[in-house]
Amino acid sequence: MAILSGAEIFVESLYCEDVEVVFGYPGGAVLPIYDILYDAEFEHIMPHHEQGGIHAADGYARSTGKVGVCIATSGPGGTNLVTGLATAYMDSVPVIAFTGQVPRAMLGTDAFQEADITGITTPITKHNYLVQDVKDLPRIIKEAFHIAKTGRPGPVLIDIPKDVLTDKTEFSYPKEVNLPGYKPNYDGHPCQIKEAARDINNAKKPLIYAGGGVIISGASNELRQLAKGATIPVTTTLTGLGSFDERDELGLGMLGMHGTTEANLAISNADLIIAIGARFDDRVTGKLEKFAPNAKVIHIDIDPAEVGKRVNVDVPIVGDVKRILVKLNKVVEKNNREAWLNQIKEWKLLDSKQEESREDKKLSAKPIIEEIFNLTNGEALITTEVGQHQMWAAQFYKYTKPRSFMTSGGLGTMGYGFPASIGVQVGNKDSAVFALAGDGSFQMNIQEFATIAKNKIPVNIVILNNQYLGMVRQWQEMFYDKRYSSTCLRKREECPPDCSSPSSNCPEMIPDFVKVAEGYGIKAVRVTEVEEVRPALEEAINSSEPFLIDCIIEEEENVFPMVPPGGSLDKMILKGDQS
Repeated sequence: MAILSGAEIFVESLYCEDVEVVFGYPGGAVLPIYDILYDAEFEHIMPHHEQGGIHAADGYARSTGKVGVCIATSGPGGTNLVTGLATAYMDSVPVIAFTGQVPRAMLGTDAFQEADITGITTPITKHNYLVQDVKDLPRIIKEAFHIAKTGRPGPVLIDIPKDVLTDKTEFSYPKEVNLPGYKPNYDGHPCQIKEAARDINNAKKPLIYAGGGVIISGASNELRQLAKGATIPVTTTLTGLGSFDERDELGLGMLGMHGTTEANLAISNADLIIAIGARFDDRVTGKLEKFAPNAKVIHIDIDPAEVGKRVNVDVPIVGDVKRILVKLNKVVEKNNREAWLNQIKEWKLLDSKQEESREDKKLSAKPIIEEIFNLTNGEALITTEVGQHQMWAAQFYKYTKPRSFMTSGGLGTMGYGFPASIGVQVGNKDSAVFALAGDGSFQMNIQEFATIAKNKIPVNIVILNNQYLGMVRQWQEMFYDKRYSSTCLRKREECPPDCSSPSSNCPEMIPDFVKVAEGYGIKAVRVTEVEEVRPALEEAINSSEPFLIDCIIEEEENVFPMVPPGGSLDKMILKGDQS
């Protein structure tokens, strides 16, 4: 066996795991790694902030189904990964973060750039390690990849002291993992599956509520088989978008706070909910006491901790979604459920209340997002930041396949979408990737302009620019008497303190995104009229380099439907309800 340094073992172990790309930012504690990476055979992309690196690894993982890998140095390098780790943890994304650490003799001495990163990240990682012996490094890396991608996926952090990277030992990469305390259950209990089938066969108004677990498990075909075979409508969570073709007559789109009218009314009137790879989070349920009051609940999930956590479950089935659906589909009977589908068709007609007739309305989000769908035949891969544009992306783009929509669901991380699009594009080189952003959240990681420019990563950036922190402003308009405190992005010292509405006297926006992009050598255009949207998108799609489109949209456009905080899903506010 070869005698290798810890840094050489690190690289050889990544070869053994078939790693294709690493997103990393160098620093003193990881210099031994970077010296070996100089000649590495896999791709290395340097972000311009560690948070950008881990979000890129996250986007790569979500869009490919593979494990994303990132590297950061000790101290601030590691702490800059915290938001990205929490983002991946909340949404069950397999990411491995390697951090450098001060030499072992300096641990606990407050040495330069020392931080207890394993202690800091324990609550937001599936597992983490501090490597104390170079002999343990191959085993730990093998275990980390196994833990990250099995069971309910999640991020794993490995903290490596600098002297471990320079120590040498014989290298042998393990062929198997032996973790007696970690044995995920993949096969649901057969009696529970039979009971679920009986409830489905007897239900008159069943509804499938599909979450991100369907995509993670690769169970979209099995989900479709269940829905089509038993004629059951399907609604999805935000992270479940793409698990079921929204163009299908059984597709109801997203449910929850900004879900479709038909999805929210369907789940409020269903007599059976089949929750698959979803966790009944608060943005989905609304007021818990009023959620699906007349429905029995079947809950299928790989994580037993999620079953019964927020709602009472009548038929719990713990295991892998795909394996369970394969078995369930064999015992579920065909049923046309004509009356239930007719009722849902009537609810779909309520969506007409969402249209406004104002002729002087400025450019809005809907035609922009719909044009992206039309020009790409629904084949684009979409990333978003968090806010109004995120909800519009969920509402107006019709997702037809899994792993086509990457967004921060559980943590709601502004600054996620742009760097995530880098990982998505790197992992899907032949796909059109669109990073949809708001003008507020885009500035969270705007430095990644440099990453896409230098590496010529052809991400298409579309900013829905309303000069506000749009979602926060919407809440201020609806619930705080239009007191726009710290949400107007054009506000200056000379502005009136009580301003509650945009006017022709407002200052110019800061920054000018077109000029900023051009400063990085990135082609950029600004559109203000609907007629300009298609030509700009066509130019972006046909470009082989990164491209930015700054869309100046209606300042006070709101997202509807909306379930007020603390409200129930059947008491939505529709656009037509607003005076």
